[in-house]
Amino acid sequence: HYCVTNMPGAVGRTSTFALCNATLPWVARLAKTGFQTAATTDGPLKQAANIHQGKIVNQAVADAFAN
Repeated sequence: HYCVTNMPGAVGRTSTFALCNATLPWVARLAKTGFQTAATTDGPLKQAANIHQGKIVNQAVADAFAN
């Protein structure tokens, strides 16, 4: 086990490809449906939205910041 917080920085090109491969399908889904539709109908994207139009829409985030 090697615990270094910035290991992706050591292999920048490879980590960039990995990040793009992991996120591009989600970006494509957002682009195809639009944020409003994705944030209300697409399960994983709906769960990923934390704040929309200045309001906290994720209950777990709201609970974490409750007074």
